[in-house]
Order: sequence, then C-alpha cells, then structure tokens
Amino acid sequence: MAANKWNIKLLEPSLSPWEPKREPSKQIAVLMSGGVDSSITAYLLKEQGWDVLGITMKIPVSYNTKSRGCRGADAAFVCGKLNIPHYFIDVTEPFEELIIKQFRQSYARGETPNPCVDCNTFLKFSLLWDFLEETFGISYLATGHYAKVSKTADQTRLGRAKDKIKDQSYFLYGITREKLGRFVLPLGGLKKDEVCSTAAQLNLGVADKPESMELCFAGEGDYRLALDGVGANRQGDITDMQGNKIGKHKGIANYTLGQRQGIGFAGGKPLYVGKIDAGTNTIALGTREEVSARTVRANQINALIPEELVTDRQFFGKIRSYGDLQPCKLIDVGLRRALVSVEPEAGAGQSSRETNITVEFDRPQFAPCPGQRLVLYNSNDNIVAGGTISGETAAQT
Repeated sequence: MAANKWNIKLLEPSLSPWEPKREPSKQIAVLMSGGVDSSITAYLLKEQGWDVLGITMKIPVSYNTKSRGCRGADAAFVCGKLNIPHYFIDVTEPFEELIIKQFRQSYARGETPNPCVDCNTFLKFSLLWDFLEETFGISYLATGHYAKVSKTADQTRLGRAKDKIKDQSYFLYGITREKLGRFVLPLGGLKKDEVCSTAAQLNLGVADKPESMELCFAGEGDYRLALDGVGANRQGDITDMQGNKIGKHKGIANYTLGQRQGIGFAGGKPLYVGKIDAGTNTIALGTREEVSARTVRANQINALIPEELVTDRQFFGKIRSYGDLQPCKLIDVGLRRALVSVEPEAGAGQSSRETNITVEFDRPQFAPCPGQRLVLYNSNDNIVAGGTISGETAAQT
C-alpha cells in the first residue's frame, strides 16, 4: 500500500537520529504511547538485543480538551532514559479519513463501531508499518498489546496472552498473515503487575500512569463529543420490539445495543436497546431475552487460519472486547459481491469479493452490536478469523 498518498509526515527526531547498529533482522520499531506497556516493550526488546526505534503517532483530537489523549508526551522521555531513538509521525490525514470519519458514519448508520480495531488494522498495521519500512528500512514492528505471536517451522499464530484478564488479541485480528511473522509482542507472556513492577524498578516514571480507557481522539472523554455534526443526533421515536411507539429519544448516536442506562424511558421492568434503525431514526427497547441472539453473522472477514474455517467446526467466539470466550459452531461461510469503501486501498464504490461467516453460539449472546467485531478462536487460543458484525442476524433470537 502506498503510504505517501496519505500525507504521512516524519517529524524531526526527539533525541538522536536513527543510526542502526545491527543487521535488518534485528531492527524493530516500537509504537509508543508513553504508557507503561509500550515503554516496557521497548525496554525488553533492547535487552533482547534488538536495535530499537521508538515511534509515536501524532493524531488529531476532535474537540477542545485539556487531556493529552494518545499523543504520547512521555514517550520521548522514556526513550531518552533507555537511550533509544524516538520520532513522532504525523498521521493526521489518514486518521481523520480512516478512523474518525468511519466512526461518525457508523454511528449515523445506527452501528457501534470499534475504532481501536480500525486503527490497528488500517493505520498501524498497514499505512504506518509500510511508511516505517519505506523510510527506515525496518520490517519488524512491536506494540505493547497483551497477546502472543507463536511460531513453528511452517506457521505463525496470533493468540491470547498469558494474562487472560488483560488479553487484547481481539483488537489485533485484522493484521495480515504476511505481516504476522514480523510482528513482535513481548508482553504476551507477562502479567500486568510484572510489567508495572519492572517499570518501577527502572524508575521510568510511567509505572503508575493511568491506563487509556476511552477514545484517544475524543481526548479520553465521552465518545459523543466526537460526533459533532452527525445527523444521528436528531430526536426520534422509541418503540418496543414490535414497533409500537412508547417514547422519544435524543438521537441514535447516543445509544448502542444493550444499553440500559440513560435511555430516558422507564418501563417498569429492565429494558435494553435492542434495535437501532437509522432509516426511520428509531430505537427499539426489549427485555434481555428479546435483545439476545444465538446466531451472529460477520462480514469483512480477515482469516489468519483460513484452512480451519470449515462449517460445523467448533470455535470459541467473542462479540465484544470484554467477557469470556463463548463456545459456538460455524454454520456458514460465504462469498458475495460487495461495495467496499472502508479499506484504505479500495476506493468508494469499488466492487470486491467479500467473505462472510455465520456462527451459532451454544447460548444466546447479549446484544450483538452491528459494527462491533466477531472474533473466533480455536481450542489452542489462537485466532482463526474475525470480522464486522452484521445487522442481518444480530437481533434474532
């Protein structure tokens, strides 16, 4: 992919410039936010004998905020202490187009997007990685995610971390098979407290830094602050699951499937958002049973172990980043013609062949959200495939 068309800019080195001392097979770029995880990732790789280059993305923040968000103000300081070169790379243009714009459009369609997955898939593991290879000649990339890359003589797998509570493999499924062999995740075999303890021993000053929990481009604030100008903020009707009008909502961008709090309607029993219809500008409320589903379909599939995508095979699925893996069966794998406009290499309206999968969970899953991701794992905790949940089956029980 040609990264230069997106106006990605390399800024002046924060410290000394990159002057590699080892052969290319031992040169690696580490994406650093200034937090404890990416800082210890850089430290561990240097200890393992890698020639390490620290990279921090300079991204836009979509509203005025005093928060630094994901701008990584501490990353250069950490690299200075570790004697590692560091650069900021301005990715404002592709971030606006591929992440923020898609985020807003998804909410306008009544979906619940996952911009962190999009950022990894379309920016970090694609445009930025290509830019680093073209600019520095570095083909290996590392991040501070809690997940594992395991290798044997003939295969490379992406799997869950040792620390199952912190496991972040769900967010990484979009990496291509070609690049997976050059992806390094030093924290996959560590617990979070071990990482923080190492940072404290090194006196890096980031051991107690709060974790990023919200959207970086919303200044770590409420995601709704990034939706200015979205037509989905128009008021509309609230209905029950049978279509009967029961109230008014504040705009579909303010709701997500499964939401219970802040709806503005009291029905005498627990009710959840079960449908969001952008066409009619309505949301529908239902009981927990009414908004749950056993069958979930996903499209825009990235298969890391395509040979295992066989109908009637058992997997373990996740329909959101938190929660345990749930047993399910693959009941359909299909191909269809599609108009692809979210892939960086595909222009709006470009026709392509798109894979879609449908799984049936052993038990109903609460509120599968169109726009969120379905990720399938095998019995070895390795990711087989993942994709974007479709509204075609998500609301069916």
